[in-house]
Amino acid sequence: MSLLIPKFLFVSLIVLLSSIVLGFSEAEASYQVYKIKVVNEFPHDPKAYTQGLLYAENDTLFESTGLYGRSTVRKVALRNGKVEAVHEMQSSDFGEGLTLIGERLFQLTWLQDTGFIYDRYNLSKFEKFTHHMQDGWGLATDGGVLFGSDGTSTLYEIDPQAMKVIRKQVVKSQGHEVPYLNELEYVKNEVWANVYVTDCIARISPKDGTVIGWILLQSLREDLISRGYKDFEVLNGIAWDRDGDRIFVTGKLWPKLFEIKLLPLPPNAPLIGEINNLCIPKPFFLGKLES
Repeated sequence: MSLLIPKFLFVSLIVLLSSIVLGFSEAEASYQVYKIKVVNEFPHDPKAYTQGLLYAENDTLFESTGLYGRSTVRKVALRNGKVEAVHEMQSSDFGEGLTLIGERLFQLTWLQDTGFIYDRYNLSKFEKFTHHMQDGWGLATDGGVLFGSDGTSTLYEIDPQAMKVIRKQVVKSQGHEVPYLNELEYVKNEVWANVYVTDCIARISPKDGTVIGWILLQSLREDLISRGYKDFEVLNGIAWDRDGDRIFVTGKLWPKLFEIKLLPLPPNAPLIGEINNLCIPKPFFLGKLES
C-alpha cells in the first residue's frame, strides 16, 4: 500500500483538522448572532400569560393571553401598560398566537386546529376558523399570508382568505432542526420566532426555513431576577413597530416589556459556539405543558 497521500486529500485533511481545532466551520459562519441592549422599559401586566403580541400604531399593542379560564385578547397602551379593551375567551379556550391584517385580528388556540378572527375595533365581534396545522402556537403576517407555528420545527404559510395551508418547511440551523417554534413576528422580510423554553429568538428566512440569525436575550431574565422579580415564566412575545423600526419583547407573566436594540457579536465570540446548547432544546415530552 502506498503511503503517499494525494495533494487534494492532504489539503482537505488539513482543512478538516483546522475546523476541529479552531471550532470553525462554514455553517457556523452562515448566520449572525446578536446580544441586545435595552433602549426603553415599559410596564406589563404580570398576570398576562403572553402568547401573542403585535404593535399596531400610535403606541398601541394587541396581545393574546393564555391559560384556561384566563385567556383574553386585549388592546394595550404601550407607555403605561394599561389594558384599554379586552375580550375574555370561553374557559374551554386557551389563547395562543395573534396577528393583524388590516382591521382583522387572527388568533390561534392551543390543542385545537381552530382560531378566531376579531374586528380590531370591537373585540366582541368574532368568527371561528380552522387553520389545518397540527396545533396552534404562533402567528405572524407579511400583510399577504399568515405564518404559523405548531410547536414543532415546521413553519407554515396560510392563505388568510381560505385559511388553507399553502406551504410548509422545516426550520433548520446548521442542519439541525429547531423544534418548539412558538410566538412569531414578521420583521423586514424575516420571520422571528421565540424558541420555547429558551431565551433565544431565531431569525428565519421564509424562503427556505434557514435560520439566518440568533438573538440572545438571557440578560433580560438575569436583570429581572436581580431586581427581585420571581414567578415569571419563559420569554414569549415579539412586536415590531414597522414605521418607527422598534422591537419590543416580553414574556409570560413578565412585569416588564422591553424595547431592544440588536448588537452583533464578532464571529469569534465564545457564545457563538454555544448556540446549539442555548437555543436548540432537546426533545422532551410536552404533555399538557402550555406553549
